[in-house]
Amino acid sequence: MTKPVPDRLSADPKSRFHDAELLEQGVGIRFNGVERHDVHEYCLSEGWIKVPVGRTLDRRGQPMCFTLRGKVEAWVKGDDAGVEGSPEPGPT
Repeated sequence: MTKPVPDRLSADPKSRFHDAELLEQGVGIRFNGVERHDVHEYCLSEGWIKVPVGRTLDRRGQPMCFTLRGKVEAWVKGDDAGVEGSPEPGPT
């Protein structure tokens, strides 16, 4: 059984919203209808994602991020039942 997708998740291990087990399983993010693979942090209820700005790092060695606002959808990879519009498995 997979864990439900949290409202907020971060890739930064120092963040209180970090969940290593869930990140190892893989989390898919769709932002404004486009699947994104570069998301550093997201919040479903507030409708934002943070994405790194190139290879730029801050003074603590963390990636500098832009916050983008819009419609955010998240799902655990391998559990496509949580994705709207995912193809239903057909008869075998």
